[in-house]
Amino acid sequence: MNRKTRNLIAVVMALGLGVFAVSQAAAQTVRSVRGVEVGAAEPAPGDFRLLPDGPPIPRDYVQQPPMVPHKTDGYEVSLNFNKCMDCHSWSRHREEGATKVSLTHFRDRDGGELSNISPRRYFCLQCHVPMTDARPLVENRFQPATGLR
Repeated sequence: MNRKTRNLIAVVMALGLGVFAVSQAAAQTVRSVRGVEVGAAEPAPGDFRLLPDGPPIPRDYVQQPPMVPHKTDGYEVSLNFNKCMDCHSWSRHREEGATKVSLTHFRDRDGGELSNISPRRYFCLQCHVPMTDARPLVENRFQPATGLR
């Protein structure tokens, strides 16, 4: 191997190590929204508690899924059973005193009406979450939609 080739290899290796060192240093300074370093262990969840069963919290924007005004611990929502439908189905909501499932949950992707809940709307707790007293992770100036005030 001639001298030019060795020098070129040395320069390429030095640049590679330099880029690696700079990227490592930059990665160590990146912080998450919660203020911890990205490589740090996941912090414990914040201090929050489920709110007692009661009336729903008002919605803040149009099309916001309503929050669940009761505990859902132990609710089974699987391919074979959906505990939410024990109370919120169209056939039982009156006797249970619960809100019935919206018509939008009976439409497919193309807007066609279905005789049962759409598979993409079947897993309720993907969108509907129990109400808590959790505080925002970061400060913000969010205001509810004017049409909902």
